[in-house]
Amino acid sequence: MVVLRELLEALDEETAALRGVLAPLDERRWNVPTPAPGWAVRDQVTHLAHFDDALTLALTDPDEFRVHREAAQRDVDGFTARVADEHRREAAAAVLAWWERARAALATAALAADPSVRVPWYGLDMSVNSAVTARVMETWAHGQDVYDACGLPHPITAAVPHVAFLGVRTFANSFLARGLAVPDAAPVVELVDSDGRWTVWGEDGRGERVRGPMVDFCLVVTQRRHIDDTALQVDGVVAHEWTSIAQAFAGPPGEGRRPTKKEKG
Repeated sequence: MVVLRELLEALDEETAALRGVLAPLDERRWNVPTPAPGWAVRDQVTHLAHFDDALTLALTDPDEFRVHREAAQRDVDGFTARVADEHRREAAAAVLAWWERARAALATAALAADPSVRVPWYGLDMSVNSAVTARVMETWAHGQDVYDACGLPHPITAAVPHVAFLGVRTFANSFLARGLAVPDAAPVVELVDSDGRWTVWGEDGRGERVRGPMVDFCLVVTQRRHIDDTALQVDGVVAHEWTSIAQAFAGPPGEGRRPTKKEKG
């Protein structure tokens, strides 16, 4: 069973890798567009910092967070756009310092929290571990946009298996977010990490299966790559539908990414 400190260590490792890319960038490069339409590098970082602060609030003052959540949920897309707009004139160094403070406060709040409590969030309430796992996923996903914008490879960190785990666990959410019926059985998911180790989720997928590189699966469930631009093997109607709409994040359906390859493989 994954323990909180392990999750926080994975979060720290992913954060350090991304910070190593961000710190040398000048102001111009902080404004370079990322693959997310309308989002520059700066917007990816302010998004992470804002929602780190939000989770710290949820952990330390859940009633106040619920007031904040109610206002945000009236217009989720508009709310996230406003977060970006409010910080576009801030100096890059100030944004990076904000994110570092927010991340440190989050770790402190998570370690101090009662592990038995349910933490309010924008979707369902979660355990502390699940809430931190979601921050790992968000950091990895928004970091991917930054790496893509900078033309750099995304380092393999301890975050990857946690992102994959969340991608598997949010099978039902991918359908519910679109108002679709959840299939009776989830596909078996077989993923191999960069060291050649396989991890399998599920036992009886009724012939439904997703198999291949763990990083590729993470890219699909965070909607950073179209399934056709990966080496994943997908068998079965349900598996094909899921991988076309999969989202490991809460909120309304994501737009996903268009394929860049004409043919898979």
